[in-house]
Amino acid sequence: MKNIKAIIFDAYGTLFDVNSAAEKCKDKIGDKWEGFANYWRTTQLEYTWLRSLMNRHKDFWQITEDSLDKSIKAFNIDPSMKDELLNLYKVLSPFKEVPEVLKTLKEKKFKLAILSNGTPTLINELVKNNNLNNLFDDLFSIEQVGIYKPDSKVYDIPIQKYHIEKNEVAFLSANTWDVSGGGNYGFNSIWVNRNNNIFDFLDYKPKNEIKNLSELINLI
Repeated sequence: MKNIKAIIFDAYGTLFDVNSAAEKCKDKIGDKWEGFANYWRTTQLEYTWLRSLMNRHKDFWQITEDSLDKSIKAFNIDPSMKDELLNLYKVLSPFKEVPEVLKTLKEKKFKLAILSNGTPTLINELVKNNNLNNLFDDLFSIEQVGIYKPDSKVYDIPIQKYHIEKNEVAFLSANTWDVSGGGNYGFNSIWVNRNNNIFDFLDYKPKNEIKNLSELINLI
């Protein structure tokens, strides 16, 4: 992969483990914690897409709360755990290789950024709480354009900031729909396939697929 000037990461599921909030409460939730966590995440994403299509925008924190309310009912979770689960979402853990990979890329003088559905406050808190705040040039939020990925307006954000060509961006996501969104837009999209999933059929197939971010070092 040549002529890459900026490396842009999705946050949730790519840099940060979205299941780590529910996992931290698994003793209270019990064996169903993983199914609950996956349901919460799926509902959260569905709400972003549906609200974009309906032109009824709510920010990501509100959507996270709405999707949690549904998930609590679906899995019969004690409603008194709601605030605890929501607050844990603010301090999600990064995947173990993330800090070292980001440091290596920073040393190679790439522009590093996050492009996320999350609100600016959420992204900033996540990065700061995990001591990653000195590694990124920018933390981009879809709130700048008021619509969620995979709308092209979102992928425009870093292009307009950096004044570079689309093919000068390496874009990484663990979400196949996001990889397709960025790839169809013109990015060099890389799929971070942590769980050996099957790629979606959305008119884009990434040239590169990695199992974790450590493999990125050999691509760039």
